[in-house]
Amino acid sequence: MSRYAAMFESLRARGEGAFGAFVMLGDPDPPASAGVLDALVEGGADMIEVGIPFSDPVADGPVIQAAAGRALASGVRTAQCFDLIAGFRKRHPEVPLGILTYANLVLARGRRSFFEGAAEAGADSLLIADLPSLEAEPWGEEMREAGLDPVLIAAANTPVETLRRIVRLSAGYTYCVTRAGITGTHTEARFDSTLIDRLLELGAPSPVFGFGISTPEHVRSALDAGAAGVICGSAIVSLVAGAVSPATAVAPFVASLKAATRIDSSLLRNDCHAQAV
Repeated sequence: MSRYAAMFESLRARGEGAFGAFVMLGDPDPPASAGVLDALVEGGADMIEVGIPFSDPVADGPVIQAAAGRALASGVRTAQCFDLIAGFRKRHPEVPLGILTYANLVLARGRRSFFEGAAEAGADSLLIADLPSLEAEPWGEEMREAGLDPVLIAAANTPVETLRRIVRLSAGYTYCVTRAGITGTHTEARFDSTLIDRLLELGAPSPVFGFGISTPEHVRSALDAGAAGVICGSAIVSLVAGAVSPATAVAPFVASLKAATRIDSSLLRNDCHAQAV
């Protein structure tokens, strides 16, 4: 059973949604970044999503862009990111970890080399934010061969035919957004259940909302819309940027958002947690 499947099954049994935490690897430097990763788990994060610093992260807002800039300025590159993932995997063998990155970084290293390096380091999944689903099939096949789950983005305005393709190519979980824009720019706790309904009808991997999660109210709203979980990014990255001790700052914040996932299991849609082994 994959780490994602085991996580969603365990959470379903406890009547909880999944809380995912995103950070930029190497921000502000590798030792501090390793401490932040540990603090996310200490705070209760069920799954981790990490960015690899890139000079032109088109899907990200100013907070995550600045984090990538800090990491690049400290000399962090893909190899150091894989080292951080490998260290995390040794310390936390059961926690699912996915990478969110961009196609240029993958191509610079070579697709197979990148995928194999990520899997060997201990990553479970890979989401390439600027890879269109129309071009994703050969990439996804190579990811699976390397041992990675391909994760694709589904949006509220994605046509049904495209959703079918996304479902066919996806594994691990489905990254869902319901509003246009970049990360870190949403404040209202409104999540469209229509997207979740469509994904469930098509048999998608567990839907997880990203983009716009920064408060317990956001977490509850997303779960009430039928999501299997949420991913919080910009709010955590902002804490890392502003804290004297980033690890100390993020753990209680993560704990407060994770607490909002512990709702009555009758409110969760069991089928949205179904995971393929």
